[in-house]
Amino acid sequence: MQVDAESVRPVLNRLRRAQGQLAAVIAMVESGRDCKDVVTQLAAVSRALDRAGFKIVASGMRQCLADDSEAPPMTQEDLEKLFLALA
Repeated sequence: MQVDAESVRPVLNRLRRAQGQLAAVIAMVESGRDCKDVVTQLAAVSRALDRAGFKIVASGMRQCLADDSEAPPMTQEDLEKLFLALA
């Protein structure tokens, strides 16, 4: 499964945002910031990564449904594994 070109840019933007947020979390931990602040920012990183993952899965599903190539379609089990990997 590949991410279509239309979805690549938003996915990369989300991943870059998450990368910046994670760097901020690391700096917060290193500087001894309050636990509540660290956890709040860590949750934001997690949500950003989840959104990127869901965008990738959704893009792949749309592509699989519209794809007329000879590649075998993803099975229900394959799709379930992708979704559960993000749960």
